[in-house]
Amino acid sequence: MNVALLTAAGSGTRMNQDIPKQFIHVEDKPIIIHTMEAFQKHPSVDAIIVVTIDAWCEVLWAYAKQFNITKLKWVTTGGDTSQKSIYNGLIELRKHLNSNDVVMVHDGNRPLVTSEVISDSMATFSQYGSAVAVIPCTEVVFESDDGKSSCTSTEREKLFRTQTPHTYTFGDLMSAHEQAKEKGIVNTAASCMLMKELGKTTYFSKGSEENLKITTLEDLRIFKALLHTQQDKWLKE
Repeated sequence: MNVALLTAAGSGTRMNQDIPKQFIHVEDKPIIIHTMEAFQKHPSVDAIIVVTIDAWCEVLWAYAKQFNITKLKWVTTGGDTSQKSIYNGLIELRKHLNSNDVVMVHDGNRPLVTSEVISDSMATFSQYGSAVAVIPCTEVVFESDDGKSSCTSTEREKLFRTQTPHTYTFGDLMSAHEQAKEKGIVNTAASCMLMKELGKTTYFSKGSEENLKITTLEDLRIFKALLHTQQDKWLKE
């Protein structure tokens, strides 16, 4: 079974809105539903679990019914960090999955994930046993201790920005989180960072600049603009 584990437990404080960012409506539907639709439509995804805020669990079920997200099978409550939220999702999945089943961890507020990105994640996982969506760094990058100045730069050709999905077997993900508890590894921002802390190799799958994570009002405006953007026919892919 291939399961998409969507994390949507953030409070969205940087948005400074009255409701969590993942439930803000864009084009008459919540951002989390936009994200769920991408996995609903993908033929390789069998089921969806969403980790969200306790008070919003029933609301999420209602939205899923309204927008016909039939692959949503489980909703569970998140923790106070991304690592804890993912672990809570895995605890729920432990009731339903085998160790060799596949879990794609994805940010619930990355609604523009494409079918191609999901497919490439699955293909890379099939080849190497794990996959993390990345994009190359195209900007010049400086290192700074004070955040004000620097005389040290890093070769951008060696830098890659991670996105989601992160795809692993359920057994590998659960084992990593159990090891983290034993070793006192806490508050890793993403599954790939946890795997790095445990000495695991990260294999890259294809990401996209449009696969943005909505955390600010500026991101929200970009998302709305991209929804209404069509590529000119004369442009080559």
